[in-house]
Amino acid sequence: MSHQPGHAPPAMTQTSSSKAAKAADPAPTAAPTATPTETPTAASTEASSAGAAQGGSVYAIVEASGQQFWLQPNRYYDLDRIAADVDSTITLDSVLLVNDGKAANLGQPYVKGATVELKVLAHRRGPKLIVYKMRPKKKTRRKNGHRQELTRVMVQSISVGGKAIA
Repeated sequence: MSHQPGHAPPAMTQTSSSKAAKAADPAPTAAPTATPTETPTAASTEASSAGAAQGGSVYAIVEASGQQFWLQPNRYYDLDRIAADVDSTITLDSVLLVNDGKAANLGQPYVKGATVELKVLAHRRGPKLIVYKMRPKKKTRRKNGHRQELTRVMVQSISVGGKAIA
């Protein structure tokens, strides 16, 4: 029986010889001693309560190249190819939602005055996908490969009304 990844291993069963060995051992084993648990420090409880009270992190949901992306500051994302030079800055105005950590600002359809600044890091290509088309019983087969052209961008800032929130 093989172990599959992502699944728990099968439960082990005791054999009759190991049961007999346990019954023949009259000496009780010592109970493991419990280690004292550490009490949380004041700094760690303040940080965790501040994160819970804050309501989450700063993010924006924007529309780019016909798709919607959840963007957070200081993270990079791969978007469809954008006609911009490497190390240039792009400003996205089609912001659907902005969360500043306290409250979410939802646009109808876009948030007025909200922008996201992106820095172009590199132009890349995605993984190769195989497109295989076959018509059964007709001896017709066609195999093509496809690699999507991508632009890797880093989120520089998220701002609402000219004021940067992140």
